[in-house]
Amino acid sequence: MTQHILLDLDDTLSDPKVGITQSIRYALTQLNVNVPSEKRLIDCIGPPLSESFADLLPHPSPKKVTEAIALYRDRFSTTGLFENQLYNNISLALTQLKAQNAVLHLATSKPKVFAQQILEHFELTRYFTSIHGSELDGTRALKSALIAHVLHQESISPEQAIMVGDRSHDIVGAIANQMPAVGVLWGFGTYSELIEAGATHILERPLELSNIPALMSKSLISKSLMPNPSNA
Repeated sequence: MTQHILLDLDDTLSDPKVGITQSIRYALTQLNVNVPSEKRLIDCIGPPLSESFADLLPHPSPKKVTEAIALYRDRFSTTGLFENQLYNNISLALTQLKAQNAVLHLATSKPKVFAQQILEHFELTRYFTSIHGSELDGTRALKSALIAHVLHQESISPEQAIMVGDRSHDIVGAIANQMPAVGVLWGFGTYSELIEAGATHILERPLELSNIPALMSKSLISKSLMPNPSNA
């Protein structure tokens, strides 16, 4: 059976912290809104921008949220996009997955136009059979809608696929589509966040991505291989 692996982008393949947090700072400053702590800005990495700005703005009307997103993208599209760093061994892990005949699909809440540029920048495009993201108007920003779109567009049944990401949104989105999900700990999500969301397995290092086809072929992922929460 063909094994389809849906991969998140931010904090799964690359660390976008600088570009995203600086672009949020820029948008808030332009709107004369106090910039919150670094931790709160980091919490905005992963969820849809509309959710993040609705939380950060003191009076988050739909118009203000839209304005904030537009300001964010003014900076992100020219500068923040490339304030980004590929995690160690990601290219090697993707090479190993392709060598096992896994079919890789990018599934990111980031607008596809930006995701495409980031993959090209890091020379990762060749690993992916398809690249899927949200639209600039917010369509498919929710992970459940995005994953449903990927399954439909690529004619994939949930039994053939697994989602990999670092935040609860990735896990919940997969479960909503009757798919298992793997959480990764090198992003900004925590062990407890991912397990509570329903992740069937947790990976600690990027090279462990190459274990996913073997895990999928067993049709159930052994909990005995999970790390001890006290060590995560």
